[in-house]
Amino acid sequence: MKNNLLSNINNPTDLRLLDEAQLPQVAQELRGFIIDVVAVKEGHLGASLGIIELTIALHYVFDTPNDLLIWDVGHQAYGHKILTGRRENFHTNRQLGGISGFPKRSESIYDAFGVGHSSTSISAALGMAIASNLKGDFNKQHIAVIGDASIVSGMAFEGLNHAGVTDANLLVILNDNAIGIDPSVGALKQYLTAVKAGKNPRQNNMIKSLNFNYSGPIDGHDIFTVIKELKRLQKTKGPKFLHIITTKGKGLQQAEENQVKYHAPGKFDAATGEIHIKSEENLPPKYQDVFGLTVLDLAKKNEKIIGITPAMPSGSSLKFMMEAFPKRAFDVGIAEQHAVTLAAGMATQGMVVFCNIYSTFLQRGYDQVIHDVALQNLPVIFCLDRAGLVGEDGATHHGVFDLAYLRCIPNMIVYAPRNEIALQNILYTAQLGLDHPIAIRYPRGRGVIADWQTQHLGTYKKIEIGKSACIKEGSKVAVLSNGTIGNNVILAIAKIKHPETIAHYDFPFVKPLDENALHTIFTEFATIITIEDGAVKGGFGSAILEFASKNNYTSKVTVLGIPDEFIEQGTVAELQQYCKIDVKSLEILFSSY
Repeated sequence: MKNNLLSNINNPTDLRLLDEAQLPQVAQELRGFIIDVVAVKEGHLGASLGIIELTIALHYVFDTPNDLLIWDVGHQAYGHKILTGRRENFHTNRQLGGISGFPKRSESIYDAFGVGHSSTSISAALGMAIASNLKGDFNKQHIAVIGDASIVSGMAFEGLNHAGVTDANLLVILNDNAIGIDPSVGALKQYLTAVKAGKNPRQNNMIKSLNFNYSGPIDGHDIFTVIKELKRLQKTKGPKFLHIITTKGKGLQQAEENQVKYHAPGKFDAATGEIHIKSEENLPPKYQDVFGLTVLDLAKKNEKIIGITPAMPSGSSLKFMMEAFPKRAFDVGIAEQHAVTLAAGMATQGMVVFCNIYSTFLQRGYDQVIHDVALQNLPVIFCLDRAGLVGEDGATHHGVFDLAYLRCIPNMIVYAPRNEIALQNILYTAQLGLDHPIAIRYPRGRGVIADWQTQHLGTYKKIEIGKSACIKEGSKVAVLSNGTIGNNVILAIAKIKHPETIAHYDFPFVKPLDENALHTIFTEFATIITIEDGAVKGGFGSAILEFASKNNYTSKVTVLGIPDEFIEQGTVAELQQYCKIDVKSLEILFSSY
């Protein structure tokens, strides 16, 4: 029986002591280790399995951490984490108090740059390489590993464009597996496919035309070939580009065959790869499906409806419309800025555009929201999935800033539904025609109405813009909630001894605010609590404080929400508890009045 090599590798120095012939065994053990842990603990699987040989080769050839290695996005960095001192605590990956699911500078000296959003690696590595030159260090290596879905993003091209006119010691490695979270799309994908098939003439190489020393494509699972090529490139000065071909999910048959599902499969059987099916009977729908099914239903009746998503057809559930109306629903790749301005262009021509972008990713299209949409007052319908705390993806992915960054934009309507019926009704209302752009934010995960699809889908009611609602009357304290966090308020009030003391108002519109209702509330209540699952600085609670100040009201206002810090990974329940917006914390607070 062979000795287990991985158990003796505590850092890349240990890895470099091995004979090159032993590395395939390390690859096999590393794959097995990741499969065993992720099968039980969950996380991103396919991306890391596809890049095991490259991960080993990079740490074997280069002098990390002195040489700087950057993983774009970081979905693929599990092998890197395990080889760089985190094998023993890898089982805490993505958990509260555990290691992050993404590379993070504060976690390890081997994590040269913090990542989570795509297409940042080339710019960051180039910045490091230019800094090394300025410091007189011309031998340090700077490596950016980027996928074929990420390299289509404008920012990646900006980095390539700049790097090509420098003498920076930069190596860009394209991990080409034809898939991101969903299959890669676009003209560049077609170009790369032609290169892989040998159908692209050598002189027609777009990377070479950007002044990169191009090599490849090579088999990314042939570790000896990869090592040989990395050693050659190590001695080559200036900007270099290595194109490697890999298979996402490599080493687990089901993950290779169903790459979308095994990107982050949840719990599964490590031996067979079979995903443990969670019963979805009698469960409320996912908010993404409420969006996807409602927009599909509306699109059948309104031929002006268009759907746009930047590389998230499955995650946003726009896939339902894409399958039914392929000419009216677009996956534009990882290109949020383009998605927003594309929507603006369509809106000028009278189209009803649902632009679905995760809250955390709309941050990347902020100027376009202001300059191309709101300034021209174009009625684009932004649907912000994964708003609020998203759980295990942690600080890079929480959608907690949208209320604050959207509320300050003139012309913008900002709405957060409390449940599935409110979400479908605002989607219906928006497509009837609005005078302004609207942002509709809703969370990751499930709603609260088990029979929503059978009982409510297709039955619509127009929503009055800027209107709040009294959910429950009370005598002492008024609680003003925005969005689905209001359901925590309802549950908490039901648990206290004297529920008659607490009044509850649903304020789905952060902009425009229901000022008529607020005048009544501030006149009647000396104590007011606001609650949101967004940043307390500049969000819904801030809007209420501004209203009180402007109108000289003296009621005491307590603002609950996400504190002024970056919230790390954990389950949504754990993170709500940390922020004191969970049911138990609210129950204790309400009981004190």
